[in-house]
Amino acid sequence: MNIIIVDDDSLVSGALKTILEINEDVTVIATGSDGQEACDLYRRYQPDILLMDIRMKNMSGLEASSAILQEFPQAKILLLTTFSDDEYIVKALRLGAKGYLLKQDYLSILPALRAVYSGQTVFGTEIVSRIPKLLQTADSFNYSSYDINERELEIIELIANGYSNKEIASELFLSEGTVRNYLSSILDKLQLRDRTQVAVFYYQHK
Repeated sequence: MNIIIVDDDSLVSGALKTILEINEDVTVIATGSDGQEACDLYRRYQPDILLMDIRMKNMSGLEASSAILQEFPQAKILLLTTFSDDEYIVKALRLGAKGYLLKQDYLSILPALRAVYSGQTVFGTEIVSRIPKLLQTADSFNYSSYDINERELEIIELIANGYSNKEIASELFLSEGTVRNYLSSILDKLQLRDRTQVAVFYYQHK
């Protein structure tokens, strides 16, 4: 698992590199100190995961994430911050970041990297509990205008409540393959990239 670490505090990036490289399956191939460097390093190395601070001089982690994801839509970016800031959480979710963790939670960083590497999305427990409230709006939304049928809406709601494909299949008495097909159709109709964005979309339009 090849990682790039970008943080404007060299002590933090050095400590993270040391902690992560204790594990044989992790290689930190480069480190940087601001968002522009993150973009350059990502373009050069195309790592498995970019681990990046949010608040940095010149170009923030959010700005860098936006630029990288426009050029590399499949990029896996895990954002780190010392601030549990609601506005940042919402922006990170909407951009399509694969995770948002507090730096203080050092023990969670390696499991989070492994989860993101395997295709999951990771948000610290304190953050997850606040996501629905942060993303809710008062407007009711007409899913039929996106050609979303009743079954697909059920699946969207279950995804938003954190259900895995296996759990959705069990809940709705479907096969996992059928659930995957529904999810693929939902992503196509709503023009979204992954199940995290489905959850974000649901709470934005609830």
